[in-house]
Amino acid sequence: MAKNWYPIIDHDKCIQCYQCVNFCTHDVYTIGDDGFPLVINPDNCVEFCRGCQKICDNDAISYFGDNK
Repeated sequence: MAKNWYPIIDHDKCIQCYQCVNFCTHDVYTIGDDGFPLVINPDNCVEFCRGCQKICDNDAISYFGDNK
């Protein structure tokens, strides 16, 4: 599991479809008070999985720890 690698949601691109929340079986996400997906358990993220990023139709997910 990741300690230095986890998803970051771009609120400008996110349409609050919750595909990422529903996709992740590791309880990384919840829905925040503002209606946006919220990363609450970053340490549960499986390093380099990228599943939530792949299903996001709006390219709203990047990862802390990626080398760009």
